[in-house]
Amino acid sequence: MEKGRLEAFSDGVMAIIITIMVLELKVPQSSKPEALLDLWPTFLSYGLSFLYVGIYWNNHHHLLQATRRVNGHILWANLHLLFWLSLIPFVTGWMGENNFAALPVGRYGFVLLASAVAYAILSRTLTSHPGNSPILSEALGRDMKGKFSIVVYVFAIPLAFMAAWAACLVYAGLAAMWFIPDRRIETILSRRAR
Repeated sequence: MEKGRLEAFSDGVMAIIITIMVLELKVPQSSKPEALLDLWPTFLSYGLSFLYVGIYWNNHHHLLQATRRVNGHILWANLHLLFWLSLIPFVTGWMGENNFAALPVGRYGFVLLASAVAYAILSRTLTSHPGNSPILSEALGRDMKGKFSIVVYVFAIPLAFMAAWAACLVYAGLAAMWFIPDRRIETILSRRAR
């Protein structure tokens, strides 16, 4: 199967995820600047989640850039990733509305962990498809950055129940680590094109 529908569907789902998150931002009932101060947890959680969805969208794009063909396994692996990403608006709102309380912060971390695992599964499913170029396997390599992230999420989730702010800093730190797009695929594709 061609990959076009998979890309279009994934882009649409991620756009809807961002739209749902922004619609959850409540307009203050007052025009006074103090009214915005009450919303800082919501804005902060929205900003972090927007960054995460943007990172996944960017890396998903790079991943599919080096993909030639897809099959049913890849479609299901992609849906698995989109399922976990679609829960980000829920845990974002829960975390923001409850001023970064321990349970919502822990559940937020769980959704981030599950998304990272789903992305790793999608990556491996794509590389194992015989119709895809070995470029993808070469570019991903052992994916130490992805594995490191999964381990850090595993430790950050229980941290949320001891110090929720510290877990949020860990989540923000991982987002900062992934903020710069993964250039491995682009580098290998441009090298091969020359």
